Amino acid sequence: MVKLDRIDRKILNLLQEDCTMAVSEISAKVALSSTPCWRRIQRMEKEGIISKRVVLLNPKKINAEVTAFVSIKTNEHNNQWLNEFKKILNYFPEVVEFYRMAGEIDYLLRVVVPDIATFDRFYKNLIERINLTDVSTSFSMEQIKYTTALPLNYIKEAPLVADDIS
Repeated sequence: MVKLDRIDRKILNLLQEDCTMAVSEISAKVALSSTPCWRRIQRMEKEGIISKRVVLLNPKKINAEVTAFVSIKTNEHNNQWLNEFKKILNYFPEVVEFYRMAGEIDYLLRVVVPDIATFDRFYKNLIERINLTDVSTSFSMEQIKYTTALPLNYIKEAPLVADDIS
């Protein structure tokens, strides 16, 4: 596990809030000059702590308001089948999240579409491409909490580096 100091954590919190924030603004908020701040960001990108920077879209503005959670059970539990399933799901841009699960279901998908009719077409297309034992769908009625920000309070804190502090 990577150890980050409190300044790294502050930088990460700010970037999770708004990755377009200028380095000068970030450095001012974390009480560090721009160059060391930029070096820290570059280091965290190089180490894979920051895996990418993205734009989050408003689903209502792009006609993608229906969220479906698709629970899947299968009798196939081997790598060959899983690799084929992964390949098939990569074909569907509607599948925005895909998890292998422990417990009652084998896989969970989060699917985003404009309406139920579009979901039905997605579903029919999916089951034509791969054999599944059981598929159950739940539709979201309301999104109560949504964030892409990960909690940073579990990071083991490293001591501050003296030559980075300004």
